Amino acid sequence: MVTSFLLADVRPWGGEPVDVVIADGVITDIAPTGERASADPQQIDGRGMLALPGFVNAHAHVDKSWWGQPWVSYGGEPTTQGRIAHERAERDKYGIPSVAGATAVLREFLRHGTTATRTHVDVDLGVGLQGIANVREAVEALGGAVEVEIVAFPQDGVLRRPGVLDLLDKAAAEGATNIGGLDPASIDRDPVGQLDALFEIAVRREVGIDIHLHDRGDLGAFQYELIIERTRQAGLGGKVNVSHGFALGELAPARRAEMVNQLGEAGISWTTVAPINSAPLPWREMRTADVAIGLGTDGIRDLWSPYGDGDLFQVARQFARLHGLRADEDLTYAIELATTHGASFVHRENYGLTPGARADVVLLDAENVPDVLVRAPRRELVVAGGRVVVRDGELQV
Repeated sequence: MVTSFLLADVRPWGGEPVDVVIADGVITDIAPTGERASADPQQIDGRGMLALPGFVNAHAHVDKSWWGQPWVSYGGEPTTQGRIAHERAERDKYGIPSVAGATAVLREFLRHGTTATRTHVDVDLGVGLQGIANVREAVEALGGAVEVEIVAFPQDGVLRRPGVLDLLDKAAAEGATNIGGLDPASIDRDPVGQLDALFEIAVRREVGIDIHLHDRGDLGAFQYELIIERTRQAGLGGKVNVSHGFALGELAPARRAEMVNQLGEAGISWTTVAPINSAPLPWREMRTADVAIGLGTDGIRDLWSPYGDGDLFQVARQFARLHGLRADEDLTYAIELATTHGASFVHRENYGLTPGARADVVLLDAENVPDVLVRAPRRELVVAGGRVVVRDGELQV
């Protein structure tokens, strides 16, 4: 296996052409094109293509997919509880969760340039921690090309399913980076009890919390307030995330502004899949208040929805359209959400096209970053951890 090479004539973020030196999985040097070519025996011609760092999927469910199997028709009720019940009734029929399913999804991530993800993995009385074991095996099968952080996720509820808290605690003890929660009010019908239990585990096990919160309006806002209060009390700033959080964009302007400021002060982040039927997020105010935002694909061809192909750029474009982004700097921001701003969600302190960073590079035939967003062109070359995993749009792993 080639462990060092020069990636020649590429344009980071659409800028001036440079050569990128990669050795032992790390970017070791970047210099104007032509200065280093003669010193590197192994060379890949980037043909002047635009280069971006590997994408970061901040909210995924790689354990749930039926990708690679024959088409599965949508069924069940459209509510959150209806989707949970349908998934529980049908998943065994399709071998969910499985190593093969998780591997198939991670390979699609790579095809589209995603080299790091935070994935929620179901933990419940039916599958125990098997889903986590499956995902870890899939990561190993791909040689770590995709770096994966795991959220032990109680999809079927926490308090209403005795024994789930013990599973979350065990998952945290065995290396899950975060534990999850789910609609403390509408699913468990005990928001104080669920949040107190989750924060107790998080503090004791020194892990983060990532809570799916679908509840709308005042009910959603009330739970944000509870999360803010507990985050401050526990000193967990920077380790708590709200996923989805549809209610934030529905609040009256004054209350929304106050809530955003409190979220920023508490160090709580936000992940969204930018669904088309949701209220736009106050992303400008969130950026000003230092509320980190990450983009994710959510489920991909699973028993919740037949949609999804693993391409985070489709989500970035959906974010742009939901929020009415048109100016170049705003279109670029949407791509930054899928890359630079996602790094904190997978604990990448040194991330990007810079010396010392893990060598995750994506080449695209595009004029500039806004052009990338609106066209989502094929990923011509993907380097993951210093390995070429996609060449001419085709997977090599």
